[in-house]
Amino acid sequence: MHKFQSGTWVVVADSKHARLFHNVGEKHALRLKQADVIKPDVGDANDQGTTGDPAPEVVQGLIDEGAFVRQLAHRLNAAALKQEFEHLFLIADPSTLGEIRPQLHVETSKRMSGELAKTLTNSSLEDIEKALKAHV
Repeated sequence: MHKFQSGTWVVVADSKHARLFHNVGEKHALRLKQADVIKPDVGDANDQGTTGDPAPEVVQGLIDEGAFVRQLAHRLNAAALKQEFEHLFLIADPSTLGEIRPQLHVETSKRMSGELAKTLTNSSLEDIEKALKAHV
């Protein structure tokens, strides 16, 4: 199986946020287009005892790094079960990869075409594509 089929989702994540890209290249060409930026769900902060809408700096203090990884895994699992993507390539720092792997549903895991243990969340689109091409 080719890792970068057209339509492949490429998720670039760390423990605090993620960027979702779609491969819009024809056939097996790699050409990424950013589709979304995924940030922690504020709802988790309110579940920990605060009332009203907490200030952004308070929210960041309340959401631990593991909570975001769980949220990301849940989002990917839900998308896989709804058949929103056929192929998924995950790029994350080694720690985040280690945390997210056991949380992926079997349907999500079946769709994994690869992964790369590297911190690229703040990298340019060109640098992300370069790292993916070097990985193949």
